[in-house]
Amino acid sequence: MKAGSNAAARRRTGAQTLPEVTISEDSEVRFLHLGTEWVQGSMIIDSPFDIELDYVQRMMAWLLFVEPDSVGKRRALQLGLGAAALTKFHFKKLRMDTTAIEINPQVVAVCQQWFKLPPDSVRLRVVLADAGQEIRNPALTGRVDALQVDLYDHEAAAPVLDSPDFYTDCRSVLTDEGVMTVNLFGRDASYERSLQSICAAFGEDAVWAFKPTKEGNTVVLAQRIAQRPTRMELLARAESVQERWGLPAVKWLRIFKPVA
Repeated sequence: MKAGSNAAARRRTGAQTLPEVTISEDSEVRFLHLGTEWVQGSMIIDSPFDIELDYVQRMMAWLLFVEPDSVGKRRALQLGLGAAALTKFHFKKLRMDTTAIEINPQVVAVCQQWFKLPPDSVRLRVVLADAGQEIRNPALTGRVDALQVDLYDHEAAAPVLDSPDFYTDCRSVLTDEGVMTVNLFGRDASYERSLQSICAAFGEDAVWAFKPTKEGNTVVLAQRIAQRPTRMELLARAESVQERWGLPAVKWLRIFKPVA
């Protein structure tokens, strides 16, 4: 997805070239950009802890696979902070232990200044690190219930980390009931390659996918251990998620299905 923004030069940080972070806004929504017009995240200015973008809301589909009353006792991890929408929602709305991994220190600073990201606390941590390295941290193994992966560079052509080995590392951090959701955005060939990598790591029976949004984002969900709730079970969960947390979960069921 994209919106208007002023382009900015990229800057050099250590051995890596990281994009300059810019923001834009209309009367209601503030957008985060990485030096291009592509939107890397957004926030409703008057409701900073709600999730504004459809595809980001769909990254919450892991809630369909757990008991709602257990959510506050679970642990969430985001790879890629973006505009902190997922991080804030897990921390503020779901009351979960929440960690985000972000490689660009300017993204963290802008989120704290302009996107209402709270400071680190007992239940909230933002770790400045390379997600591909940090996901292999032994301290994470088997401890994450909800893992969201949204790792795009400033060009937004394909995920920065997208190999079967990377997704195997993602699977290793999940609990038995753990779920990964991934934002896939780009050309058709990029999506198919990403989906094959996820299926290789998780097994095709454990993978679900949404239809693409009108902007071209496809959210894919993968379970640590495959489970297939009945349609009525999913509907009951969706109604509970919608009532408790205001997410359009009932609508999800019309555009969400197993890939197998």
